Amino acid sequence: MTSTTYAHGQRLPIKSTCSVGVTLRYSARQIIANLSHFYGVSKKRKELGMKKQIVAVVVGVLLAAGAAQAQSEPQGYQLQQVLIMSRHNLRAPLANNGSVLEQSTAKAWPQWDVPGGQLTTKGGVLEVYMGHYVREWLVQQGLISSGECPAPDAVYAYANSLQRTVATAQFFITGAFPGCDIVVHHQDKMGTMDPTFNPVITDASPAFREQALKAMESERQKMQLGDSYRLLAKIVDYQDSPACKEKHLCSLADGKDHFSANLGQEPSVSGPLKIGNSLVDAFTLQYYQGFPADQVAWGEINTDAQWQRLSQLKNGYQDSLFTSPAVARNVAKPLVKYLDKALVTDAAKAPKITLLVGHDSNIASLLTALDFKPYRLHDQYERTPIGGKIVFQRWRDTAKNREMMKIEYLYQSTRQLRDATPLTLASPPQRVTLALSGCPIDANGFCPVEQFNAVLNHAAQ
Repeated sequence: MTSTTYAHGQRLPIKSTCSVGVTLRYSARQIIANLSHFYGVSKKRKELGMKKQIVAVVVGVLLAAGAAQAQSEPQGYQLQQVLIMSRHNLRAPLANNGSVLEQSTAKAWPQWDVPGGQLTTKGGVLEVYMGHYVREWLVQQGLISSGECPAPDAVYAYANSLQRTVATAQFFITGAFPGCDIVVHHQDKMGTMDPTFNPVITDASPAFREQALKAMESERQKMQLGDSYRLLAKIVDYQDSPACKEKHLCSLADGKDHFSANLGQEPSVSGPLKIGNSLVDAFTLQYYQGFPADQVAWGEINTDAQWQRLSQLKNGYQDSLFTSPAVARNVAKPLVKYLDKALVTDAAKAPKITLLVGHDSNIASLLTALDFKPYRLHDQYERTPIGGKIVFQRWRDTAKNREMMKIEYLYQSTRQLRDATPLTLASPPQRVTLALSGCPIDANGFCPVEQFNAVLNHAAQ
């Protein structure tokens, strides 16, 4: 195991993999091979040459998408630093949900091109598109130069040590900085959770456990999910499922959820909410992946209203586990401390651009731990979409000689994900301005950096 100094002075055992280079490690190698098939490029080509072909095809599509449109910021504002907290992109349904999926219906599930939980072929394409868009935006704002690789210390990429997160970071870097020697940092041992991205409970006290359980129960009790469960039961024909026939668990709407808050483990729930999340997650991923309509939930979801109703289960699962303040502040603490170093205490020596790639649980708990105000993502069913990114931006107002912060949710709409829409300044992803309760924003979405720093410092304590 090697040890590399992180940005901001942290030193942890990690392994670095080059996103554009001669060697691609772990399952990202297979994704590149799959991408060649996705674009009709022969798999017989050598890996390096093949990757160049793929990047050329994808970037060519992006360049043909149209001329850039300017994004207006207040006159005299200059972008100084960006930190991107990203969820991994499109994956196959999680393998450990397999038994839940199989027990919940007698219907046959469609096959995927990668093992459960891994980034798919299309997920790599989507992330290249997002990376390309971010590069165009960074060039537009003057943080990097067009047609040049950034300086070695200007970009830092760090991902959780799972295939889908590391591969997401690699493909983002490929789209943002094609041909540049930028590494993706991660722990040496793949397949294990990095402490920075591992949303586990760290408070061993009985008082905290009781508080956490009550908080999760309270979040669940706020939800009215009966109609969602009844629609889901109809789609999967739950009365004919193994769970009903063999275990006599025949009603999702009438079932009881049981929450857990154990030291060293993620908050968890068993019961209908977990089943509903697993099933709706699988349907959502089928839709994003581009399965034919008659294979997405066996052709049973045909309206926006149905998607909205079903997504209440998936969002409700995440909300109950990760968005109660007591739980979120505890499980997000390592990530909050990392952000505090990157954006506040060590900001002066931090890279211009930092990319972090983790999971929806990281984003959900982070937003609650920092006390963001409620937000709504238009053209999306998920509250923390696949490939979505919280973009922290530090700007300088040259006219008033002050620093300001802006935070946006950058994500692809459901149609952009399903259609694999190339992203450019002329055809951008969705952007929603976020607001911290402790740092009120002005009409342009900016808040004073001193107030932002105070929020982050307090949350990191």
